[in-house]
Amino acid sequence: MKKLALHWKILIGMVLGILFGFLMNSIDGGKGFVTDWIKPFGTIFINLLKLIAVPLILASLIKGISDLKDISKIKKMGLRTMIIYMMTTLVAIVIGLGIVNLVKPGAGMSTDTIEKIKAKYETSSGVVDKLAKASAQNDAGPLQALVDIFPSNIFNSLGNASMLQIIFFALFVGISLLLIPEKKAKPLMDFFDSLNEVVMKMVDLIMLFAPYAVFALLANVIIAFDDTEILIKLLVYALCVVGGLLLMIGFYLLLVSFYTKKSPIWFLKQISPAQLLAFSTSSSAATLPVTMERVEEHIGVDKEVSGFVLPVGATINMDGTSLYQAIAAVFIMQVVWPEGLTFSNQLIIVATALLASIGSAAVPSAGMVMLVIVLESIGFPAELLPIGLALIFAVDRPLDMCRTTVNVTGDATVSMIIAKSLGKLHDPKPKNWDDNYDKVK
Repeated sequence: MKKLALHWKILIGMVLGILFGFLMNSIDGGKGFVTDWIKPFGTIFINLLKLIAVPLILASLIKGISDLKDISKIKKMGLRTMIIYMMTTLVAIVIGLGIVNLVKPGAGMSTDTIEKIKAKYETSSGVVDKLAKASAQNDAGPLQALVDIFPSNIFNSLGNASMLQIIFFALFVGISLLLIPEKKAKPLMDFFDSLNEVVMKMVDLIMLFAPYAVFALLANVIIAFDDTEILIKLLVYALCVVGGLLLMIGFYLLLVSFYTKKSPIWFLKQISPAQLLAFSTSSSAATLPVTMERVEEHIGVDKEVSGFVLPVGATINMDGTSLYQAIAAVFIMQVVWPEGLTFSNQLIIVATALLASIGSAAVPSAGMVMLVIVLESIGFPAELLPIGLALIFAVDRPLDMCRTTVNVTGDATVSMIIAKSLGKLHDPKPKNWDDNYDKVK
């Protein structure tokens, strides 16, 4: 196994985890065994990734901004990043609407199936929780998302992992370092440079545990599927989402091939460990340290670009989630509110999903929460919202895994495009966890 590439080790762990989960599902007490003795190892792994995400964002973003030496470069990179992220999100929404209108997965669903899904999930804690969070988000003022970017206490922001607030603070510090004499800025810049190197080495060490962690994570996902009949009946809807996500990855590969002149196969090979972790964890934020390590060391994006583009992308770039929202919104309308399927409503869905992808960063469980807001923007009847969420709740977790993979792939693609446009895409220089091991033995 020592010479086997990391992505193959992770794939083997995923396959074995899925098989083990199905095996435990068929054994009395198997679910309890996975929950008590297997799941904790996956939780530990995610906690370790989250542990280093905040210091990594701080170190890489502050160092990257201060290395630019010119504030005008920050404006140029920031503007390009936001424009490209919004363009890819718009493409994702259009792909989603195109597929769901062509296939019409909700048009033929029987009343019995709807009633069964409604009875099982309408009052579940997950659906009720999403509705409550969406209601709280709607009750906030129109500029609350902007207010939430500016922290009053950075230590609270660090403790709560409030990514937008941390990114703002890091940008503020980085710009301030540019505005003071270089001699006085150097000690702090050296500190963050050293911190960045240490955290990246921690990523290498944590990734040694990745194959075993994804085994635990996937086994736990499988035992959560307790109603295969409903899953099968929602298969067409799920395939629409997965098909749209695959088309989105194809779009990214076209961008990589035509703009950066890199092989799409090579790109997928380099980014695959981050994609597989995104699939296993369903969290762009937890995957961020690995995404940064792969993009910097294995793709060759300069740190000053990846340190800005990737943390921002993990927070506001939700291509996979936006595509899912477009398909899920129209699917729900096809089933319970077909009279609302007008062209104007679908244009509103495009606009709202685009804005929601930016504003969703401050909302936990962003995908389904923002879906409620998208539906409410077109006047979807409030009494039908619990039924609508119940319709898709059963397959939300596996689809969440898939859309997170697309989100991470989109972040990596845009970082390559920005780096290429700024002349910051160079030959990769991979590092191994034991590069300096001989020196400390």
